[in-house]
Amino acid sequence: MEQWEYKTIKLKTGGFMGGKVNEELLEQELNIYGFEGWELASCFDTSSYQGQSREVIIVFKRRKQ
Repeated sequence: MEQWEYKTIKLKTGGFMGGKVNEELLEQELNIYGFEGWELASCFDTSSYQGQSREVIIVFKRRKQ
């Protein structure tokens, strides 16, 4: 049976009222972890006032070594 390990990171959103995702930073983080063998398992945002995104939660997985 395969065993997995997981890593979770949070990226803060920017902008005056929040909610703006820095796509360049997001891509950079995905590439860094991908290079280390992590595979994107899930990605979602957390909401704050009136549905604005407060942060993006990124979950990676890889086979346990």
